[in-house]
Amino acid sequence: MDSRAAERKNPNPNPNPNWAQLQKKLKSHRPRPSPTTNSTAEESATSSVLGKRKERPGSEPEPEPEVSPASVLSPTSDDCSLTKALAMDCEMVGVSSDGSKSALGRVTLVNTWGNVVYDEYVRPIERVVDFRTKISGIHPSHLKKAKKFWVVQKEVADMIKGRVLIGHALHNDLKVLLLSHPKRDIRDTSAYQPLQREGRRRALKDLADEVLGVKIQRRQHCPIEDARAAMLIYKKHKKEWEKSIKGHFRLKKKKLKNKSKKNPANRNKLFMQHDGETTTG
Repeated sequence: MDSRAAERKNPNPNPNPNWAQLQKKLKSHRPRPSPTTNSTAEESATSSVLGKRKERPGSEPEPEPEVSPASVLSPTSDDCSLTKALAMDCEMVGVSSDGSKSALGRVTLVNTWGNVVYDEYVRPIERVVDFRTKISGIHPSHLKKAKKFWVVQKEVADMIKGRVLIGHALHNDLKVLLLSHPKRDIRDTSAYQPLQREGRRRALKDLADEVLGVKIQRRQHCPIEDARAAMLIYKKHKKEWEKSIKGHFRLKKKKLKNKSKKNPANRNKLFMQHDGETTTG
């Protein structure tokens, strides 16, 4: 019984010596996998699935996609009321015999939130000889049913009265509107010194690109976009801008006061000039 049990546990106690040698030989000749081989296999498998990435010598990273004006210049509220500050932009057409004289063709006003509160095409007093469509975007059809100049002028004058007026090169817009506005209530992004470069005025499209990171006026000008851009640029600098305005007029008032002390006869006249100071074209 004991011998049979031993045979069951170890049925081949003395295996063939030739078989043992053969197994040992096979083990010694079997190639061992190396880390390099495995990593190469994995890389080839990955590249076969994803495809090879072409590397170009001296290649630069792809530029980031441009920000659309609509995403930056969209209104920030549904409020369409006449706010304390309004931004204005005008588009001009050419009148006179050769079209070199500018006349108002369209005027747009937006409120603090960027909502349009006024946008009208205008029929100039003189005959239009150059619609300047490539820049203004104005076509003859736009002016067929447009409001008369004097109507638009009065409506704009009523809206901006007593309000802060924001824009770019506002003296040009006020000139074609034949209007004036108090200097203390004007915020012109072309005239604000911190926005200038070496004392030179810059184009609105350059300021929009630098301050807002958005490209405008790439083809035809859009007065709505331009007014919104000017408003946003002003709001970015509002704190320091308003501080400088107050400081400027405080200093000016002090100088007038000192001047009036030296010449009391002109006192009332000087202060009236200071309070009624306006900007026109």
